[in-house]
Amino acid sequence: MVLTDTHTHLYANQFSDDRESIIAEANKNSVSRLFLPNIDEESVEGMLALVEKYPNQCFPMIGLHPCSVKSNWKEVIASFEDIFKQHTFYAIGEIGIDLYWDKTYIKEQQEAFAYQIEWAKKEKLPIVIHARDSFDEIFEIVDELNDESLTGIFHCFTGTISQAEHIMNYGGFKMGIGGVLTFKNSGLDKVIENIPLEHLVLETDAPYLAPHPYRGKRNESSYLKIIAHKLADIKQVTIEEVAEITTENSKQIFGV
Repeated sequence: MVLTDTHTHLYANQFSDDRESIIAEANKNSVSRLFLPNIDEESVEGMLALVEKYPNQCFPMIGLHPCSVKSNWKEVIASFEDIFKQHTFYAIGEIGIDLYWDKTYIKEQQEAFAYQIEWAKKEKLPIVIHARDSFDEIFEIVDELNDESLTGIFHCFTGTISQAEHIMNYGGFKMGIGGVLTFKNSGLDKVIENIPLEHLVLETDAPYLAPHPYRGKRNESSYLKIIAHKLADIKQVTIEEVAEITTENSKQIFGV
């Protein structure tokens, strides 16, 4: 059985003291494919160092997180474009719009998101979308720019049935399902009941959003197995089937 964590920040400082054991524990729990989304200029070096150490397990992305978008976003992405020429990346991400933490740079977030979508299309890469309190704003831009070449993942999907249908209608996108699925009153389980497995991938967003019973603590990629078990229960299938389908979905998106 192979489980794929399509979104984990294992390069983060929260893992500085035990990163190797965290990866070993993930392997023990069948989580052997780890996709690393970038955040900002400071996260690139640590992410690439981790990829160099675990080249067959860790797969990097490059992109500017919406919470890191400021007035100088064009210069930052220009530096990413230079880095892109020197390394192999598997997606443009994590990109998008976040209206939960700070709305100061809404216009810049929208511009940076659209620019990075076009960059992904040019490089024939998927995008990984951060959409916190911003589905309407995200849909407005993706509706305009979507075509048959655009693929990707709506990271940490916690939306409604209607929003899930909107995403499925794009044709080339999956929804990332993480620890929120295990939260008692999230309501996500009721939404997921109506979404075929073929549209889903698994993720942890480690070190954030740890599943029950670790909610509020540091998340780890090994906890992906808890999320997979929960999804299997909801879909009334085996965890092996969940692993097979969601890993195949991740291969369709990332091409590896």
